[in-house]
Amino acid sequence: MGKQIQKPDHSTEEKIKAAAQKLFTQKGYAATKTRDIATEADINLALLNYYFRSKAALFELIMADHFQQFIQGAVAVLNQEQTSFKEKIERLINYYIDMLIRQPDMPLFVLSELRNGPENLILKMGIKTHIKESLFLKQFNQAKQNGEIANIHHLHLLSNMLGLTIFPFIVNPIIKDINDIDQQEFNAFMLERKKLIPLWIEAILKPQTQQ
Repeated sequence: MGKQIQKPDHSTEEKIKAAAQKLFTQKGYAATKTRDIATEADINLALLNYYFRSKAALFELIMADHFQQFIQGAVAVLNQEQTSFKEKIERLINYYIDMLIRQPDMPLFVLSELRNGPENLILKMGIKTHIKESLFLKQFNQAKQNGEIANIHHLHLLSNMLGLTIFPFIVNPIIKDINDIDQQEFNAFMLERKKLIPLWIEAILKPQTQQ
């Protein structure tokens, strides 16, 4: 009787991916060994190799998942035809906060890859093209020309928006320690920022004649 071939199990795959993401985030890609991932996932090395042929293949899969969430959802918001650019700002803030509450380790994971190979990551994400060709940028530039908002570069807007939204997740342990709050309270804090960040951005965009 021949050896029975084991069918892939989705729960095992997800357990491996979760373990790999945790170690890649903590130690970086180069310092993470496949044996470490197997130990973290509480499986043997042979089983890990059965599901994923190499550490590189596993890393690429995880990064692809993150790129899809980090960029594609945002691109959809930036190109909504029925919303103004200010409404897009609010929706983008909501999108990222909701996503990062579900996956709070994602910013550190992406940042670790940016540190190790920024050109490769930025090329894969296609950020430059997505921003330059977005309806959001066209609306933003038109509003500047019309004098509806301050004459600032869109990079200042995006930097402030992403910093106000994403940075608290990066320093999550510091915020929780300073204020003696748990993860649930931190999440509530971030949900409150959904309402506050658009107000701060609105103040930044206000023309000087209205200030």
